[in-house]
Formats: sequence, C-alpha cells, structure tokens
Amino acid sequence: QVQLVESGGGLVQAGGSLRLSCAASGRAASSYAMGWFRQAPGKEREFVATISRSGGSTVYTNSVKGRFTISRDNAKNTVYLQMNSLKPEDTAVYYCAARQGVARTGENEYNSWGQGTQVTVSS
Repeated sequence: QVQLVESGGGLVQAGGSLRLSCAASGRAASSYAMGWFRQAPGKEREFVATISRSGGSTVYTNSVKGRFTISRDNAKNTVYLQMNSLKPEDTAVYYCAARQGVARTGENEYNSWGQGTQVTVSS
C-alpha cells in the first residue's frame, strides 16, 4: 500500500483558489492511479477527480469541471488538486486516495487513503 499525506487546505473566500497536495510513499509513483474525494458535513463522500498512472488521463465530476485541475509529479511522488473559482458548496474535507493499476471513479476501488484536509469557502 501507499502512505498518503494531504496538505494545503484552509479558509478562502468565494472565488478564491487553493492548491491541495498529496505526498505519497511506499511505492513507485508510476504503479498507481490517484483520486481526490470530498465529504461535506452530513453528506456521503463523493468523487472529485482522478488521474492515471502516467498523468495522461484525467476525469472530473461535473460540478468541478473547468474549475479544478488534478495533476501529478511522479518524480516527487506527489499529486495535486488546483482549485479555482471556489464556491461555498465546495466546502468539505478533501481526501486523496491511491490504487494500483488504472484510474477509477468509485470510492471502493481505492486501497490507500490520506487523513484528509479541510477546505472551507466563505460567501
């Protein structure tokens, strides 16, 4: 399994930006796909974005398309989530997750999870 540590969360005003980082260790970066999920209070955890092992393919949930960008730097064993034009409804705890093999959008497909980082967007 891969050990994951998220960072970069915080409090921002609507329309602002944040970049989340997820540092991975334990396996070569090229061996796993990565995903970002989020969970707001009282709601189930939902898929946000995923990126393939090489970084060549990405998938986003519709609500963040055009605003969020997932990327990775395998040399640094790190995946990022650049969040622009943030909205109050983006407020949630954001988690990164890893799986061996191809990218997936289902939460149950991921084996390793970070501790989460809080993102709060004020109006």
